[in-house]
Amino acid sequence: MVDMERIEGRLDGAGLRVGVVASRFNDLIVDRLLDGALASLAAHGVADDDVVVVRTPGAVEIPLLAQALADRDDIHAVVTLGCVIRGATGHYEYVCSMVASGVARVALDASKPVIFGVLTTENLEQAFDRAGGKLGNKGGEAATAAIAAASALRAVRTLA
Repeated sequence: MVDMERIEGRLDGAGLRVGVVASRFNDLIVDRLLDGALASLAAHGVADDDVVVVRTPGAVEIPLLAQALADRDDIHAVVTLGCVIRGATGHYEYVCSMVASGVARVALDASKPVIFGVLTTENLEQAFDRAGGKLGNKGGEAATAAIAAASALRAVRTLA
Protein backbone atom coordinates (compact mmCIF):
# COMPACT_ATOMS: atom_id res chain seq x y z
CA MET A 1 0.00 0.00 0.00
CA VAL A 2 1.27 3.47 -0.85
CA ASP A 3 1.82 5.87 2.03
CA MET A 4 -0.16 9.01 1.53
CA GLU A 5 -1.24 11.93 3.60
CA ARG A 6 -4.97 12.35 4.05
CA ILE A 7 -6.49 15.61 5.15
CA GLU A 8 -10.02 15.90 6.42
CA GLY A 9 -11.59 18.94 7.98
CA ARG A 10 -12.16 18.70 11.71
CA LEU A 11 -15.37 19.93 13.26
CA ASP A 12 -13.60 22.05 15.85
CA GLY A 13 -14.44 25.70 15.36
CA ALA A 14 -12.42 27.02 18.30
CA GLY A 15 -10.45 30.04 17.15
CA LEU A 16 -12.32 30.38 13.85
CA ARG A 17 -13.98 33.67 12.96
CA VAL A 18 -16.96 33.10 10.68
CA GLY A 19 -19.03 35.56 8.68
CA VAL A 20 -22.66 34.78 7.93
CA VAL A 21 -24.53 36.59 5.17
CA ALA A 22 -28.31 36.12 5.35
CA SER A 23 -30.95 37.73 3.17
CA ARG A 24 -34.06 39.33 4.63
CA PHE A 25 -36.25 38.32 1.69
CA ASN A 26 -38.24 35.20 2.62
CA ASP A 27 -37.21 35.88 6.21
CA LEU A 28 -39.70 33.34 7.55
CA ILE A 29 -37.40 30.69 6.05
CA VAL A 30 -34.04 32.46 6.23
CA ASP A 31 -34.39 33.26 9.94
CA ARG A 32 -34.71 29.52 10.57
CA LEU A 33 -31.63 28.85 8.45
CA LEU A 34 -29.77 31.52 10.40
CA ASP A 35 -30.84 30.01 13.73
CA GLY A 36 -29.58 26.62 12.52
CA ALA A 37 -26.27 28.08 11.38
CA LEU A 38 -25.68 29.92 14.64
CA ALA A 39 -26.57 26.84 16.69
CA SER A 40 -24.18 24.70 14.63
CA LEU A 41 -21.34 27.19 14.96
CA ALA A 42 -21.81 27.33 18.73
CA ALA A 43 -22.10 23.55 19.01
CA HIS A 44 -18.76 23.17 17.24
CA GLY A 45 -16.89 25.65 19.40
CA VAL A 46 -17.10 28.92 17.48
CA ALA A 47 -17.41 31.68 20.10
CA ASP A 48 -20.30 34.12 19.76
CA ASP A 49 -17.76 36.98 19.56
CA ASP A 50 -16.20 35.24 16.55
CA VAL A 51 -19.39 35.34 14.47
CA VAL A 52 -20.34 38.30 12.30
CA VAL A 53 -23.87 38.30 10.85
CA VAL A 54 -24.67 40.60 7.93
CA ARG A 55 -28.23 40.88 6.60
CA THR A 56 -28.91 41.75 2.95
CA PRO A 57 -32.18 42.88 1.37
CA GLY A 58 -32.35 39.88 -0.94
CA ALA A 59 -30.42 36.98 -2.38
CA VAL A 60 -28.81 38.89 -5.26
CA GLU A 61 -26.85 41.01 -2.78
CA ILE A 62 -25.39 37.97 -0.99
CA PRO A 63 -22.21 37.64 -3.10
CA LEU A 64 -21.22 41.28 -2.63
CA LEU A 65 -21.53 41.13 1.16
CA ALA A 66 -19.86 37.71 1.22
CA GLN A 67 -16.97 39.24 -0.73
CA ALA A 68 -16.66 42.09 1.78
CA LEU A 69 -16.43 39.58 4.63
CA ALA A 70 -14.13 37.16 2.78
CA ASP A 71 -11.73 40.02 1.98
CA ARG A 72 -11.10 40.52 5.69
CA ASP A 73 -7.98 38.86 7.05
CA ASP A 74 -9.72 38.06 10.34
CA ILE A 75 -12.54 36.05 8.71
CA HIS A 76 -11.71 32.37 8.10
CA ALA A 77 -14.96 31.28 6.41
CA VAL A 78 -18.26 32.70 5.20
CA VAL A 79 -21.69 31.07 5.23
CA THR A 80 -24.31 32.41 2.82
CA LEU A 81 -28.00 31.92 3.59
CA GLY A 82 -31.06 32.78 1.57
CA CYS A 83 -34.17 31.34 0.01
CA VAL A 84 -35.31 31.64 -3.59
CA ILE A 85 -38.70 30.10 -4.35
CA ARG A 86 -39.80 29.51 -7.94
CA GLY A 87 -42.52 31.82 -9.13
CA ALA A 88 -44.51 32.18 -12.31
CA THR A 89 -41.76 33.97 -14.26
CA GLY A 90 -38.18 33.27 -15.32
CA HIS A 91 -36.86 35.56 -12.57
CA TYR A 92 -36.09 32.49 -10.43
CA GLU A 93 -33.48 31.15 -12.86
CA TYR A 94 -31.71 34.51 -13.09
CA VAL A 95 -31.57 35.00 -9.33
CA CYS A 96 -30.39 31.45 -8.64
CA SER A 97 -27.71 31.66 -11.32
CA MET A 98 -26.45 35.05 -10.17
CA VAL A 99 -26.23 34.04 -6.53
CA ALA A 100 -24.67 30.61 -7.09
CA SER A 101 -22.02 31.84 -9.52
CA GLY A 102 -21.34 34.90 -7.39
CA VAL A 103 -20.79 32.87 -4.22
CA ALA A 104 -18.50 30.44 -6.05
CA ARG A 105 -16.49 33.35 -7.46
CA VAL A 106 -16.10 34.89 -4.01
CA ALA A 107 -14.68 31.64 -2.62
CA LEU A 108 -12.17 31.31 -5.43
CA ASP A 109 -11.17 34.99 -5.43
CA ALA A 110 -10.71 35.05 -1.64
CA SER A 111 -9.23 31.55 -1.36
CA LYS A 112 -11.47 30.92 1.61
CA PRO A 113 -14.45 28.69 2.23
CA VAL A 114 -17.61 30.52 1.20
CA ILE A 115 -20.41 28.05 1.67
CA PHE A 116 -23.57 28.13 -0.43
CA GLY A 117 -26.48 27.74 1.97
CA VAL A 118 -29.08 29.37 -0.25
CA LEU A 119 -32.20 27.29 -0.71
CA THR A 120 -33.53 27.12 -4.27
CA THR A 121 -36.91 25.47 -4.03
CA GLU A 122 -40.00 24.92 -6.10
CA ASN A 123 -42.40 25.96 -3.32
CA LEU A 124 -42.74 27.09 0.27
CA GLU A 125 -43.25 23.54 1.56
CA GLN A 126 -39.86 22.45 0.21
CA ALA A 127 -38.28 25.50 1.82
CA PHE A 128 -39.78 24.73 5.25
CA ASP A 129 -38.68 21.09 4.93
CA ARG A 130 -35.07 22.30 4.53
CA ALA A 131 -35.21 25.05 7.16
CA GLY A 132 -35.65 22.90 10.24
CA GLY A 133 -38.36 20.62 8.89
CA LYS A 134 -38.32 16.97 7.93
CA LEU A 135 -35.14 17.35 5.84
CA GLY A 136 -33.13 19.05 8.56
CA ASN A 137 -31.72 22.55 8.66
CA LYS A 138 -29.54 23.40 5.69
CA GLY A 139 -28.29 26.51 7.52
CA GLY A 140 -26.80 24.29 10.19
CA GLU A 141 -25.32 22.01 7.54
CA ALA A 142 -23.76 24.99 5.75
CA ALA A 143 -22.17 26.21 8.99
CA THR A 144 -20.77 22.74 9.70
CA ALA A 145 -19.34 22.63 6.17
CA ALA A 146 -17.69 26.01 6.73
CA ILE A 147 -15.93 24.75 9.86
CA ALA A 148 -14.74 21.55 8.15
CA ALA A 149 -13.59 23.39 5.03
CA ALA A 150 -11.70 26.03 7.02
CA SER A 151 -10.00 23.28 9.02
CA ALA A 152 -9.02 21.34 5.90
CA LEU A 153 -7.76 24.48 4.17
CA ARG A 154 -5.62 25.37 7.18
CA ALA A 155 -4.14 21.86 7.12
CA VAL A 156 -3.40 22.05 3.39
CA ARG A 157 -1.72 25.42 3.78
CA THR A 158 0.56 24.11 6.51
CA LEU A 159 1.74 20.98 4.68
CA ALA A 160 5.45 20.42 5.05
